Parts: sequence; C-alpha cells; structure tokens
Amino acid sequence: MRRFLLRLLPHALVCVVACGAVHAQTQTPTPQADEDDEPDFIVPARPTASNPAEFQRPGVLQLEYGFNGNWRAPANSSEQDTPLALRFAVSRRLLLEFDGDTPLSQAADGVRVTGAGDTQLGVQAVLQHEARSRPGVALAYYIKLPSASAAKGLGTGRVDHSLIALVSKKLGRTDFDFNAIYLLAGRTTDDGHASSGQAALAASRNVTRRFGVQGELSGFSRNDAQPGAMFGLGVVTYQVNRRLVFDGGLRAGLTRDAPRVGAVAGLTVGIADLYRHHGKRH
Repeated sequence: MRRFLLRLLPHALVCVVACGAVHAQTQTPTPQADEDDEPDFIVPARPTASNPAEFQRPGVLQLEYGFNGNWRAPANSSEQDTPLALRFAVSRRLLLEFDGDTPLSQAADGVRVTGAGDTQLGVQAVLQHEARSRPGVALAYYIKLPSASAAKGLGTGRVDHSLIALVSKKLGRTDFDFNAIYLLAGRTTDDGHASSGQAALAASRNVTRRFGVQGELSGFSRNDAQPGAMFGLGVVTYQVNRRLVFDGGLRAGLTRDAPRVGAVAGLTVGIADLYRHHGKRH
C-alpha cells in the first residue's frame, strides 16, 4: 500500500496542476478567514473519487445524482450506473451520507445484466477547519451493504469497510482535495476480508463566475480478485445558483486493467435547509 501511494502522488500532482480544476463551490469550500464564517449552501462531492474535507452549511440536505459509464474494459465489457447520494450536515463538523447505485447495468461478451446496485452508509467528521494558514482535515467511515445481486455478477455479496483520510487546501486560486483510503473488502474467492489502498487527488479552479473545470488522478491497488487500476478525470461544471450545480466530464483508464473510456454527468442540489427556523447553527 505504501509503495502504491508513493508511486501515485508524484503523477497526481503533475496531472492536477496541469489540468487546473473546478469552481471552488463545486469541489471544496472557500477557506474561511474566520472559523465562525458560514460554509457555502452546497459543496458538491461528485463526480470525483475524492471528497472535500469540509461540506455544506449545517442543516442542509444535499442531493447528488448522475450518470456514470465505463467502456472498453478488459474482455470487452462495459458498465453503466446512476449514482445517488444524500448528504446531510448535522453540524459544521459532522456529516451523514447515504449512497445508492440503482439501476446498475453490466455487459460482457454480448450479454447484458441489469439490476439494483450496492448501498453505502457513511459518516464524516472534520478534525480541523481550513484556514489561510492550514488545510482542512477530516476522517470518514463508510460501510457497503451488499444490496446488488452477486448471482447476476452485479456485486460481491459481501460487506466492505472504508476508512478515509481527507485533506483540503486552497493555494492561490486553486483548491486541492486529497483522499487516502484503506479498504477492507469481503473476499469473493475465500472467507474473510482483503485489504487494499486507494488514493485520489483533485484540483479545482474558477474559469468564469459560473463555469469551472476540474482535474483528478485516482487509483487503487489490487484487492482479492480485482486488479489495481489508475484513472484520469476531467470535468466541466456550471453553477446555476447557490443551490444547484451541473457537471459533466470524461475519464480515461491509465493502466492495462482499467476501462479505457468513461463518462460522467449529473447535478448537485440543496433540497432544504432543515435548520432554517431553529435559530443559530452550530
């Protein structure tokens, strides 16, 4: 895992700095000069593999929904799904998340299978808020519940656990988000669990008041029967207002076992501020 992360980081830094990236409000909250300043109404975490260390305004229920496709994978296989996430900021330091992945469709050797995807529950805690002189730091834990059919090949049928360290920092006009992930996945070839490492580094930057671009490099090491892979992602975003952001982009597989081509598109919307009538937020 250490060798994998050390190999990934230099390439990631070159890639994301060269790419530029997305609108600050579509990836990482603007650093606060004062910790009492209120976060943005929404802070999208999609469509990147990495998430920002900090999130939306306390009390805001944020919905993320979109399309994710991968083509030209080994054995001429492909996969499409519609990821959905509900993220609720309990406070400035605590976030609860629900992720769904339905419908999920996979094709291999001319045979297509479609059904429900897996479900994931998560919690994220901010350890240190971002400021001009320091990065934002957070820890998150996610558990994958095997709601996808293992018999159809849409899932493993096993429970997975992910522990994530998140670091975010604004340097000049560019926001950087780095995630390091320890994954403990249920084995499909034997009893017990197999561990692996994952990492993702993204950068974001304003192009105009509403448009932004984003670049990310991500990858994971081998886990049980799943080979390791590395990806590059480029995204364009459009912010309609403080409650709604659209995104769309292309992904490229950078290693032999990764799908050659991928595409993402979707939106992030602030559904409601549940604390609006309950006085000061904490």
